Order: sequence, then C-alpha cells, then structure tokens
Amino acid sequence: MGLRFHWFLPTAADGRSLAVGTRGTQGPDGRDSTSPSCGADRFRAPDIDYMTQVAQAAERQGFDAILTPTGTWCEDAWLITAALLRATERLKFLVAFRPGLMSPTLLAQMAATYQRISRGRLLLNVVTGGEQDEQARFGDHLSKNERYARTDEFLTVVRGAWSGTPFDFKGKYYDVHGATVSQPPSPLPEFYFGGSSDGAGPVAARHVQTYLTWGESPSAVAHKLSWIRKLAAAEGRRIRFGIRFHVITRDTSAEAWAAAERLIDGLNGNEIDRVQRMLSRSQSTSQARMSELHASFRGSGNHRELEIHPNVWAGVGLMRGGAGTALVGSHTEVADRIEEYAALGIEEFIVSGFPHLEEAYWFGEGVLPELRRRKPAPAHHELGRPAMA
Repeated sequence: MGLRFHWFLPTAADGRSLAVGTRGTQGPDGRDSTSPSCGADRFRAPDIDYMTQVAQAAERQGFDAILTPTGTWCEDAWLITAALLRATERLKFLVAFRPGLMSPTLLAQMAATYQRISRGRLLLNVVTGGEQDEQARFGDHLSKNERYARTDEFLTVVRGAWSGTPFDFKGKYYDVHGATVSQPPSPLPEFYFGGSSDGAGPVAARHVQTYLTWGESPSAVAHKLSWIRKLAAAEGRRIRFGIRFHVITRDTSAEAWAAAERLIDGLNGNEIDRVQRMLSRSQSTSQARMSELHASFRGSGNHRELEIHPNVWAGVGLMRGGAGTALVGSHTEVADRIEEYAALGIEEFIVSGFPHLEEAYWFGEGVLPELRRRKPAPAHHELGRPAMA
C-alpha cells in the first residue's frame, strides 16, 4: 500500500467506555480533560504487560508504528516505549515530547541513543502544548505564541546537533555552543507535528517531515493541507500529511454504529458539560475545532447528529480532549473514507479504538486487508522538494 497506518498506545488507561483514562484533565492524546470514575470491569491499567499486548497486536496486524502520548497522567513515553523494544521486532515508536521541558541537545542525545538501540525504530511527535495549566505543572509559563517560537528554535538546535559538526546557536530561548552527539542517529528520526494556530504553520513548514491534523470533514482538512503546502513550498520543501482518527469498524454498518452508541450510552450529561467547560479553557485552536463538531448534539441528545460527514463521528470528543472523531462503519465503508482522505493528500493514518487491544484486531483483520486489495495511493501535490532535510 502507498499509505502508512499507525496504532496508539493507551498509556493513561484503556477500557470499553469514553470515561476511562481521562483523570484530572488528561485526554487520549496527552491533552487535558476530565472524567468521572469508572467501574473496575471497564478499566485497564497501563501496566507493562498490557502495553506489551497492545504493541504486539499492532505489530502482528501490520501497523507501521504506534503513537505514545505525553502528559501528566500518562506513563512516560520514552521509558515505556524503550521497555517495549525487546517485546517487538519491527514496530516503530512515535514518541511524543514537549519542547521546552528538556534541553534540545539532551533530546538530540536521547534520540540518537534510542535510534541505535532500537535499530532505527524511533519517530518523534512534537507537542508544543495548548494547555496553560499543564505547561505550568512543568514550570513552563510562556504564552502560546512564545511556545511555538521556542519550538522553532528547539528543532533548529536538535537538527544542528545531529549534523555531525559542532553547532552553535543563539536565539531568544536557547544559547548553545558546540551542540553535538557522539554519533548522529542513522536514519535521522522523522518529526511529526500538528497545530491549527497561525504560529504552527511556519514551524511545520521549516522542520517536520509529517504534518498531522485531527479528523475533520474532508473540506476542512483540504483547506488546512492547502495552507501548509503553501508555507512548505515557500521554504522549498514538500512535507507529508497524516490524520488522527479513532475507529469503530465491524462486519456490518449496523454493528459498528451500535458499538459507537454503546461508548456514549449512560454518560452523565452533567459530566459531559463539565468536560466541555474545562476544554473551553484550552488555548489549542485544534481543540476548539474539535469541540465545535459536537456542540449541536449537546442540545439534542441524538447520537446520529454527531455524524459530521458520512462515517465520521464526533462522539469521542464529548468526554475526551484531543482527537475527538472516529471513523464508524463496516470495513468497506471505513476503507471508503480512508480512500477519500487519501485523495486529499493524506499519506499516514494514526488510528485507535476502545479498547485498543480488541480494536487493533478489528481494524487489522477487517479494514487493512480491504485496503491491500484496493491498493490506494495518496494524491501528491508537487510543490518543492521532499522534506527529508
């Protein structure tokens, strides 16, 4: 296939309910939200044995990589994925990290070591951070625009430290002399990055290999991709595009929609309102776009009104911060939607489900074989040169 598919490692918690794993203000992508307590029969702690099962299932089903989130309520992404290296053979680990919470030269050294001991299985997800309270827990009090400016400098230093030549840099946030590593990683870990704010686009255009968006309607996604393409072209680069969805796929459409309804069955309206009030305080433009997708449902209560486009369902965002949409339908229908987004230029799909162990098999055994038969390829827009530098 011309497309890449990645799974998700639920290092906060897992289970059969949207209420699982959102303690405090933590959402499924390392963002903050809130949650009521959950019955023990619906909760799976993120211990190393269960994380091993999820990672091995993803590898067995043919996923290329697995995204590991970052945040207060998640297990540390670096430590838990390093522990999973010996339990897997080829699966790559897309490790989320926050610039500003460590030195860029230290990040360059950690990534170089990781790349050597994993034999090239590290990818890096850059999370600038959209939650002021979450950043403050780590002693970071910069404004949103300043965080993007710092990320720009951070990635400049990391790439300089990997160049093989001692790198000097003096900016507003970093002043380093002779930044380097003992041995540049080979291959260089690729950067993944997302953001809908004005400050996010230039960072993506200059530094990353794959720009990520959360799942919205095809028209909204197309508009965002056009924005990033133009910025990348101005830098003489062409970057790849990825999208983040949850998935609920079954043998029939009716079974899939019944499973989606069960995820939100019995959710307390007061708890949903409380989650949404907290999410409304987010500084993330992407989070605001997610919240807009299900605003009408909160007045009607009709779960099918959460379908914002055929087979694109905004129900996940009712109780969770971060990526809030799911592809819902039969295996054929979900494959149809994936082809529709690929036609926009999406090359990588980061997907997940509840619970992550079982849903990895539903998607891996139902949708991936269908896509292999079809052999879809992403639409390419030739602007500039490939973004491998």
